[in-house]
Amino acid sequence: MGKHKKVDIKKRRKKLLKERRKEFPKKDIKIEKKTTNELEVRLEKETKLYWIRAITGAASAFIGRFIFGFIGWFLFTWMLVWWFLFPFIVSFLILKFEYNKEDWTWKNIILPGIGIFFFLFMIVSVFIHTLLKFLPNFSSILELFI
Repeated sequence: MGKHKKVDIKKRRKKLLKERRKEFPKKDIKIEKKTTNELEVRLEKETKLYWIRAITGAASAFIGRFIFGFIGWFLFTWMLVWWFLFPFIVSFLILKFEYNKEDWTWKNIILPGIGIFFFLFMIVSVFIHTLLKFLPNFSSILELFI
């Protein structure tokens, strides 16, 4: 049997990393920061819209079911109004985002948070409806807090 040569893994790894760095030329840092900055701004806008949609979903379900007492098609219409119209009000009137027409379309305003809006709307409205339907004193208890 032959003798096995001992290989220092750390040295071998450093050598491979140095060779790999030599293969890829250094990119201009200013260009990368600019594109990253635009991407970060867009992600920040989408994140704000997402969390506003989450809060709006729960709040609109509570207001629509408990305060106005909507059931069935009225609650469905209420959900659709908040689902499709409120993001534009938030984007243009409340937060006053400036949009690049090439990057942003109406779909980019509506899409962030559709799932969380629907999920929270359904959970809160079903919960409130169940409490109002099966606990007759629940509405009088809630009115004390509101």
